[in-house]
Amino acid sequence: MNLALDTKEPAGGDGSPPRAARQGCLRVGGIIVLLPACGTDFLLLGAENDTGFLWLHLLSLLAGLTALLWPVRHRPAWLTPQLRAGVPALVAAADVGTLIATGRQGGFGPGQAAVLLSLLMVAVRTCTPGWALACGVLDGVVLLALPLPYFVVQWEDSALGVLALLLLLTGITAGLAAYLRTLDHRRTRAVTETRRAERLAMAADLHDFVAHHVTGILVQTQVARMLGTDRPERLDPVLAGIERAATEALASMRRTVGVLREHDDGTGTGAADRRPVGDLAGIDDLVRGFDGVGGVDGRTALLHHDPSVPRDLPHEVQAAAFRVVQESLTNVRRHAADATEVTVALRWAGDALEVSVRDDGRGGAVLPEAARGGGFGLVGLTERVTALGGRIQARGRTDGPGWEVVAVLPAATPGGG
Repeated sequence: MNLALDTKEPAGGDGSPPRAARQGCLRVGGIIVLLPACGTDFLLLGAENDTGFLWLHLLSLLAGLTALLWPVRHRPAWLTPQLRAGVPALVAAADVGTLIATGRQGGFGPGQAAVLLSLLMVAVRTCTPGWALACGVLDGVVLLALPLPYFVVQWEDSALGVLALLLLLTGITAGLAAYLRTLDHRRTRAVTETRRAERLAMAADLHDFVAHHVTGILVQTQVARMLGTDRPERLDPVLAGIERAATEALASMRRTVGVLREHDDGTGTGAADRRPVGDLAGIDDLVRGFDGVGGVDGRTALLHHDPSVPRDLPHEVQAAAFRVVQESLTNVRRHAADATEVTVALRWAGDALEVSVRDDGRGGAVLPEAARGGGFGLVGLTERVTALGGRIQARGRTDGPGWEVVAVLPAATPGGG
């Protein structure tokens, strides 16, 4: 019951219908339990001889029910958890204090106890640390003080049993609320870490996409300078390639920055449409866009896509394959600018995807030193591939000059069944 009355908005909640329906059912359950219990208070207190302060009891119950049952979506900003947990408890304390001061019994019933237990749950679970302690102590003390009029006005042995039961329920409720607060904190921290990791991954993707395109722009600019003096009639296709690479780089940045901004807003609308392409279908475009590998001859890389490769491979496997090809082609531009042929192959080997990228360059890199990269690309690829239970090798070719990168990616990732 107590959980239903003050379940916080879940961190990163998407407002999906199943969750909203579950919250609605819990709230209805809380109403079904609390309202009859509060009604029972008036049946019990009304049967007593002196009923002069029932209105004060009614006021404290109304304050508690309002604080507990006010819908989250329509709750004003000023109705903070500390107000919701503290004000009804103060009204209940005023009720008990008035009864003691005037020498009258009453003020205790199952409804009032249920309301204060729920308020204790609200205080310990949702208030800020300082207020959680203050409001929790206030709710607990007022709850234990409910039977006091029966001790002060006229001693009743049954009140001791009620006091012991209230003490037990107070401890259980406070412990449960503290446990749930810990779970909430862990969940919030996990969501924060997940978002941070996702943002870092998207930033790394942005770096890789832009580095790939900018390296291509640099290579083709060098080709354009050569053609500008020797063969100007072949200059236009090279300039068109530079324009295309620059456009793709800007599009990659725009998509990734759009996703990052949506993460800042806490919404995911359209994120899938803006995220950079990273699957097997994207490899075809990546290879076709890799022009100018042979210097002035303008030859393009070749893609051999085995038809037996399944199209429904896990997304993380396809993304890893895409990154292997992307990083390998970027390294060809950086370190093997004299390559005349680059071959990309996707082959299905039983239960794993084999990705290979081979070139015939002899290491004649002509790029400036600052454009050759820091040498961490393969380290990142190794981390990504081994995390999926695969393996990757970068080595010199045994059948001739050049370099090859071969990665084997299992279709079933570790822990994925």
